[in-house]
Amino acid sequence: MRLRIFTEPQQGASYETLLAVAKATEDLGFDAFFRSDHYVKMGDVSGLPGPSDAWITLAALARETSRIRLGTLMTAATFRYPGPLAISVAQVDQMSGGRVDFGIGTGWFEEEHTAYGIPFPSLGERFERLEEQLQILTGLWRTPDGETFDFEGRHYSLKDSPALPKPARPDGPPILIGGFGAKRTPRIAAEYADEYNVPFAQIGDTAAAFGRVRDAVQARNRTRPMVYSAAQVVCCGRDEAEIGRRAAAIGREVDELRENGLCGTPAEILEKIGNFGDAGAECLYLQILDLSDLNHLELIAFEVLNKL
Repeated sequence: MRLRIFTEPQQGASYETLLAVAKATEDLGFDAFFRSDHYVKMGDVSGLPGPSDAWITLAALARETSRIRLGTLMTAATFRYPGPLAISVAQVDQMSGGRVDFGIGTGWFEEEHTAYGIPFPSLGERFERLEEQLQILTGLWRTPDGETFDFEGRHYSLKDSPALPKPARPDGPPILIGGFGAKRTPRIAAEYADEYNVPFAQIGDTAAAFGRVRDAVQARNRTRPMVYSAAQVVCCGRDEAEIGRRAAAIGREVDELRENGLCGTPAEILEKIGNFGDAGAECLYLQILDLSDLNHLELIAFEVLNKL
């Protein structure tokens, strides 16, 4: 089981804060640093100093780290045109020495779209745009040097694209697709994804979602392996007092977190991680909501990660 650190900077984080968390992630032995791709805070938090762009942040972290993988859960297909997005991701991948994992989804938070003047089409159209973006991104990255790439879709059109720059790996960075959809999500994941992620779900629901994607993979007669992963909020403490303090710091109740996340002592969290492993998860994204509490990362590293 690989453990990755997942942050939500729209809730309030400067670049300096994110850099400190990324460096701790690397120094403590975690597998990767991921961030959300959002422009508006959620819930009763200040959100200060304001949102940061996911790919600008990851570009900077690519030069400040050397081992950990870097990525998004999930880049919103509504935020960027696929051609410029392919350039950004390929450049960050080159800057990091091939350490990017590229998570992409339909986009779902209407408020951030209206706040920053981004069109927010229907869910059906967002799925159409997501699939066209995946066709374009993979097409651009995999076009041989010296050749051009054309695409004509319902929403996007490219002609005589030089398909540059190239990412570090010939086929492009690993692609992550996530969500709970029963039909479109498994099909798109089976077609394009290297990893399928289930966010913030109970173990039984996670296993069921994994099963739907496995069925879609089998139906496609796909030969390359699929990685199955889950994202969970984490709140770890040595005793009930420390657990309660950390839960309060993120505005959550301990009982609710124990029910809906990885909450408790290191032993409790290790047991639940094992249950996710039994359900088929090979990688867990630990959502860290209090980014000022680096001692939390140290505790998880020493008492959970090192004992897996």
